[in-house]
Amino acid sequence: MVITTEITPIELDTAGVARVGGTRTAPDPIGLRPDAPPYAVHGPYWVGYKPLVIGEGTDHPINAGLWYPALNPNGDPEEITYPMTWKIPSIPLDTEPLAYGHALLDAAVDEAATPYPLVVFSHGLGTSAPWYADLIEHYASHGFIVLAPEHTEQFDFDLSDLWKASIDRPIDIKQTLDYAEQAAAPGSDLAGLIDMQHVALAGHSYGGYTALAAAGAQYDLEAFNARCAALLPDDPKYVWLCAPLVPHEADMAARAGLDLMPEGLWPSFGDPRVTAIIPMAGDSYLFDRAGLAKITIPMMAIGGTADTATPYEWGSKPAYQYASSAKKALMTLEGAEHTITSSCKTLPFLRKTPLSGIFCYDPVWDKDRGIDLINHFSTAFLLDTLKGDAEAAVALAPENVAFPGIRYEATAYGAAPAP
Repeated sequence: MVITTEITPIELDTAGVARVGGTRTAPDPIGLRPDAPPYAVHGPYWVGYKPLVIGEGTDHPINAGLWYPALNPNGDPEEITYPMTWKIPSIPLDTEPLAYGHALLDAAVDEAATPYPLVVFSHGLGTSAPWYADLIEHYASHGFIVLAPEHTEQFDFDLSDLWKASIDRPIDIKQTLDYAEQAAAPGSDLAGLIDMQHVALAGHSYGGYTALAAAGAQYDLEAFNARCAALLPDDPKYVWLCAPLVPHEADMAARAGLDLMPEGLWPSFGDPRVTAIIPMAGDSYLFDRAGLAKITIPMMAIGGTADTATPYEWGSKPAYQYASSAKKALMTLEGAEHTITSSCKTLPFLRKTPLSGIFCYDPVWDKDRGIDLINHFSTAFLLDTLKGDAEAAVALAPENVAFPGIRYEATAYGAAPAP
């Protein structure tokens, strides 16, 4: 995959925004709703998209999407249709699974502010990266290159692939980062475009688990088993979170290449190239207190208190509580369910499936408002930790956060000193 750098001659104004014939071609700074907070509005960059294959020709090719700041000298509308692989075989579809987003297919890269920090996005179990187009495209519009690998596990209602995904996903992330590192090298596809010194991993649900693992969290199966043993067999937490994993611990160790089942904490699946993480409704229960304490890089955990797939007390809250990170934040949406991060506006085919009630609606939140707020907090965090944006850091100081329905706490964030 080669990203072309042949571009239409343009001029840049003092803000670095493309002008053609004196006409400003910057995207409109709007969010999903008119009341979108500052970092939820479209950033100053147009968004480009290219599909690619990571490791093409190897025994483990990974389909992936690449989103990036793009040139749009003609001011074309950002409109794109993403094809997806349906990964829930127990629910047949009578229509093609398509996601509708806001990007420019194969647009030339905007090289005005390269290199751009990298955000790797890990989707939830059994979904695909375009399910999260509202988030991914938004990050690219604020000056980040986003790589999103397609994890291949499928989803069924006994979660039979969960134990495999627990081991395979960190491997996918390593392969994705290897690709980015190689492609960013001089003479390669993305030479000079990616800042590999500033890399974040964001993900939702088991993508949030993936982010925690990549940050260095280590399994503490003794604590996990004790937590599970305290539940009744018909407790939804046991059915969804314990039963798919407890019988497969030896299989997991073997799949990870370990000769013996570890005693105490497992070896780390972390990657030192990851410098910040955003686990959204991230499954943190496998790591527990001691395993999560191994995380030291900046983290923003995001979760809803009414999450029935990854309960808040098993996911976002302990991730924030127990990580050793000097800089960390917890953004909580009161009453939000698990799928607050995506909308059927971009996934209309889901309205015709039994999953419509799960993915199309939230019991409390208007989804556009929820996504706007997630975009606001997570984008400010990325701007601060990957770009050193002082204004974004000030916006994340707890004393400056006041949104109805949002509970927020953070360390190492405070108001800017008086001049």
